[in-house]
Amino acid sequence: MAFELEHDWQAHLATPRARVGERAKTHLLILLCLAWIFLGLVGHEPWKPDEAQTISIVKNMVHGNHLLVPIAAGQSTIEYPPLYYWSAAGSAKLLSSLLPLHDAARLVNSVWMTITLLMVGMLGRELWGIGIGRQITFIFIASIGLVASAHLLMPQVAALSGLSMALYALALAKRRPLRASGLLGTGLGISFLSTGPASALIVLATMLLLPALFSQWRSKSFATVSLLSLLAASPWLLLWPWLLFNADPAQFSAWHQQNLANVDAFNHVYILRTLLWYSWPALPIAAWGAWRYRASLLHKPKMQLLLVFFAVSLVIIGITAERREIHLLPLLLPLAALAGGSVETLKRGAAGALDWFGLLLFGLMGSLIWLGWFAMMTGVPAKIAERMQFLAATQEAHLNILALAAALTVTIIWLFVISNSKRSNRGTLTTWAVGMTMTWGLLMSLWLPWIDNARSYKHVMLEFGTALPAQHTCINSYGVSSAQTALLDYYTGLALHPQQSQQHSKPDCNLYLIQEETRRPTLTPGDQWKLLWSGNRALDKRERFRLFQREAGPTIAEQEESP
Repeated sequence: MAFELEHDWQAHLATPRARVGERAKTHLLILLCLAWIFLGLVGHEPWKPDEAQTISIVKNMVHGNHLLVPIAAGQSTIEYPPLYYWSAAGSAKLLSSLLPLHDAARLVNSVWMTITLLMVGMLGRELWGIGIGRQITFIFIASIGLVASAHLLMPQVAALSGLSMALYALALAKRRPLRASGLLGTGLGISFLSTGPASALIVLATMLLLPALFSQWRSKSFATVSLLSLLAASPWLLLWPWLLFNADPAQFSAWHQQNLANVDAFNHVYILRTLLWYSWPALPIAAWGAWRYRASLLHKPKMQLLLVFFAVSLVIIGITAERREIHLLPLLLPLAALAGGSVETLKRGAAGALDWFGLLLFGLMGSLIWLGWFAMMTGVPAKIAERMQFLAATQEAHLNILALAAALTVTIIWLFVISNSKRSNRGTLTTWAVGMTMTWGLLMSLWLPWIDNARSYKHVMLEFGTALPAQHTCINSYGVSSAQTALLDYYTGLALHPQQSQQHSKPDCNLYLIQEETRRPTLTPGDQWKLLWSGNRALDKRERFRLFQREAGPTIAEQEESP
């Protein structure tokens, strides 16, 4: 008698068919990654402090200036090597007829983050097997600290691509030594040319410590991979420093001294404290994985690799980088890799709690974003509309059909996924990844004009340019930060001459720009200066700009010379 497999009692004896096939899962992953990458790359002005110096450097490079010496207006020395700036300037040049310069430049992040996500997925597959690459990619893009940083004009985005490539190459070294050598050398070079020696040192220290600490890495094959990778990295490591040394020895020396001077920090407590929220949900799952695999943590090569890379990154970032969240990006790579391979070992209760936390978190955030948008558009509820107008520093609200369509799309996708997803360990990662993409997509479609209005310096800088008299020589400045100086250069092309005190001024300059804190006494350059203009960002109650013009009469220098 033939069995009817449709019967419930026999269905339990049969292997259940997956609702979604492997190919469909891969296609869904690609679509999710594309949405995550591109949402938020265009449509807003450069934001301080992260994008100010970068856009000033990119503007100069687009006009053919400072190609070897990436220095923003207001900077005197090189902060980072030029690779990311070259790529952003190339993107800006290519797309300048379609988009504003800053949006066209920022689109280069799509290339760098595509490389990063590809390397992360291949790392997961190499370490844990087929299918785990998707899990690690899901948990990587779900990281709370990654999403905003990946969409900013910052060299750390390119450095992350180089480090992910190097980490994948080290995992691949035993199985495909020749391919790993090329990838390792390229990743090492990209990381160096993006943010300098500190990023490259993470890769080099990992390569040295693995064979020094663990016998599994002491092999002729790995030594060959290391030597070939250094050979492949040599053009990246040597060409730009050599060109810079020949073109501008003073800048080369200053950059070298700055890198040595930076090794004096001790920010490890700050890093560990920030990771508690920055690396969610990877951190708790990775911590469980470290406990679950504690017996083999120091014995299996894949665990050794992740452990050493994390420890080296933590030490080097802690002593070389300032206290900024974007410097923590490399730490997400080993955490996501360990978490993706450990999620299947989570106990059902823990996985369920994490899943429901993600549902509640992103559901609440999505609802609040929609509610805030509705309040701004209709004025109802009045209290929320009033609060939104305060936060956005504007009462204007314009309906953008394309933005609304994008917001509805990501919301519907999220609702579809959570309603059809099985409550499982792997489903937890999908919930977080789709929820993060949905929340970011809503912010960048519904709230972006208001966020941009609150964070942008465009209106202040343009008002300043309009307030300038038709005839002026140059502009003294006091208290104007390097970020505002760079944005002033980007929007107006004006250069400032910083002074050590508000009472000092360059005699040839007849204008004086002062940035001051509103809570402190008002600053003035002296009796010979009259106020022409005062301005600040609408939401910024802490800082204010004041522009003065020298009145007719003897200059300060002449007064000091007189008896």
